[in-house]
Amino acid sequence: MSDFWIYFTIGLKHLWNFNAYTDILFLLALTVPYEFKAWKKILILIGLFVAGHTLALMLSVFNVITIKSNTIAFIVPVMVLIVALFNIISTGKSGKKDSITFIAIVASLFGLIHGLGFSNYFNTVVPGKPTDKLLPLFESALGFAVSQIIAITAALLLAYVVQTLLKFTKRDWILIVSAFVAGVLIPMIIRSEIWTR
Repeated sequence: MSDFWIYFTIGLKHLWNFNAYTDILFLLALTVPYEFKAWKKILILIGLFVAGHTLALMLSVFNVITIKSNTIAFIVPVMVLIVALFNIISTGKSGKKDSITFIAIVASLFGLIHGLGFSNYFNTVVPGKPTDKLLPLFESALGFAVSQIIAITAALLLAYVVQTLLKFTKRDWILIVSAFVAGVLIPMIIRSEIWTR
């Protein structure tokens, strides 16, 4: 059982790493259009993110696919920026409430890219051959999913407080959060090492 907690904690702490703030920004941008009553859609998005992450980690553990870390460091903020811009463009338009298809695809792709980025760390921390890493991989994925639920719950609580107590409209809150996320990411994308190759 102690091994479970070691790997569960690796997944749990991964999201709360200071260097992983793009993950928090992604979760903010992903969930800002939703409220607690949309918990089923939110769980679908989290599930797709974790599934993509786990699949990519598995593919990396078995050496099926690898991507250079500076490429991942560029793609991750670009994908988060896409979600933030999508929120800005689609806020207030009908039809967005009913469909999560585009965001679901982005969440899945982000999970894949994110998992490939995490795989470098995971492969150095978890010893052994690929088959020995499968159980720790799923245990860390469970921790990662729990950390996302905590982060999203905090984001939804913040949105509730801001919209209820401070009387922000939902539209304004979506625009503020999405603009903040974009404002943080654009300089990061511009300064990316990928441009110096």
